[in-house]
Amino acid sequence: MGVKNLWDILESCKKILPLHHLQNKRVCIDLSCWMVQLQNVNRTHCAMTSKLYLQCLFHRLRALIALNCSLIFVSDGSIPSIKLSAYRRRLNVGSEVNAEETNPKIVSSLRRNMGSEFSCMIKEAKSLGKALGIPCLDGVEEAEAQCALLNSESLCDACFTSDSDAFLFGARTVYRDICLGEGGYVVCYEMADIERNLGFGRNSLITLAVLLGSDYSQGVYGLGQESACQIVKSVGDSAVLHRIALEGISFAQKPKVSKKKARSLSANHERDANGADSNFQKNTEFMEVINAYLKPKCHPPDSDAVYRVLAIYPFNRHQLQQICAQFFDWPPEKTDEYILPKIAERDLRRYASLRSTSSNLGVKVSMDEMPVKCPISSIIKQRKLQGRDCFEVSWEEVHGLNASVVPADLVERACPEKIVEFQERKAQGKKRNHCVSRPKKLGNMPSAEEIDLKLQKLLLDIENESKTTRGASLSGRSKLEKTSALIQADLAIQELHLEDKLEKEADSVTTTGCKSVAPGPGGTEVIDLMSPLPVSAPSSTRQGANVECIDLIELSESETEISPDHARKARDLRLFIASIKDD
Repeated sequence: MGVKNLWDILESCKKILPLHHLQNKRVCIDLSCWMVQLQNVNRTHCAMTSKLYLQCLFHRLRALIALNCSLIFVSDGSIPSIKLSAYRRRLNVGSEVNAEETNPKIVSSLRRNMGSEFSCMIKEAKSLGKALGIPCLDGVEEAEAQCALLNSESLCDACFTSDSDAFLFGARTVYRDICLGEGGYVVCYEMADIERNLGFGRNSLITLAVLLGSDYSQGVYGLGQESACQIVKSVGDSAVLHRIALEGISFAQKPKVSKKKARSLSANHERDANGADSNFQKNTEFMEVINAYLKPKCHPPDSDAVYRVLAIYPFNRHQLQQICAQFFDWPPEKTDEYILPKIAERDLRRYASLRSTSSNLGVKVSMDEMPVKCPISSIIKQRKLQGRDCFEVSWEEVHGLNASVVPADLVERACPEKIVEFQERKAQGKKRNHCVSRPKKLGNMPSAEEIDLKLQKLLLDIENESKTTRGASLSGRSKLEKTSALIQADLAIQELHLEDKLEKEADSVTTTGCKSVAPGPGGTEVIDLMSPLPVSAPSSTRQGANVECIDLIELSESETEISPDHARKARDLRLFIASIKDD
């Protein structure tokens, strides 16, 4: 709980910081406070046997591990004797406590029940933290007091706790809560802001605990937080504890009296405060509360227990797989999928921090000269996750992890040489792709043999189709010769000249009733079937002329027609030959 209503008093000093604010920091965690928070979540959503609280703890830890946040668990030790009444009230055992039980001279502290359900939860959290390389410091009494001591001695940067009395134990920076996921943040309070904005130092906060009530005191009945703050400010931080030692809390009490008696009561109050023995005995209880905050029982900063938790502990992959299989029923592959990318990102942040530190010291060391090998092997490609620029990278021997995605700014801080190498490789790839010519729409140029084979195939198809049509063999032969003439006319200019010659000869023999035939190139006879039929001449004229005559067979209309399929194939053949000429 801490001090009653203290968080409300400090509301103006609250800061919401992004989660990456914890990057490269060392933080102490009041483990009991975290487990109480997670236990409430577990009870709200499902039964305690599901271990949801432990899964939530696992995800909190892996998020902080990825930020290279060095964590230290701090657990509660024995219960201080001055806290027994408040402890029993929480357990609903009863509020009546004997005077002997709260006397520190008789009973110093009370051991906790290590077999309780909550104690078992603490043990599970410790084993999970150990597998992740997180040490645990068992406090002498209050965990928040031990966290505050480490923070005040600059052995850690801050402490995680929801108990507001951490500031009374001397803490300088306290993280009250944490939120993960997109837009994750931490709720932060700093003693410097409290002193500057509210004018409350450590002594003033202890006085508020005496007046308002805390784990160690009942407080003054009927005194609200605003009145208590005004009283503390009126006295001042440096003198308020000394005044309590002399007067107790009588200066804070406001009895209802008439105005006539107010002056006389004030004079009597001042005389009693100047050293009466009865008042001193009366104020002994308040001095015990003050001493409990000023001098808590903790491990000294130079003790072996503190030195042990300040060391860096390795991540135990096999042990973590066993714990996750036992509590969550996860296969090893699922555990690796959750934790290995975070471990790799933590190693990269450590490497970036090492390079940054050396640079700040004026020592510029290249990546090859670093005493620690860069964990990144190479950059695979650029990515964008939740609007953030990232790189997909391959790793160097990170517990078998091949690749994962990390923020681009982290890679730039850790190894900018890898980014330059990736950009050069990408530019070379674009240049090679630009040099390769695009294939033509018609494909690669066919060879001469392929052209001949295709021509022969088309001619055979035309010839086979022609055999199935009606008509005499002469009709089929004339159609084939006609198609061949068309092909030759498209392939050679000589055939065009030959056509002109044949036309002239046809004009010269219009009276003979015959058509002259001249041998073509290579001795081949070519007959122009496209010319009109000549008029028949007398036999005497034919005999007198020295002209070779060929009888023409008149074809019927059906025989001269070309089938649609035949015309289509002929057209395809001409287009194919034209494309070859164009190429």
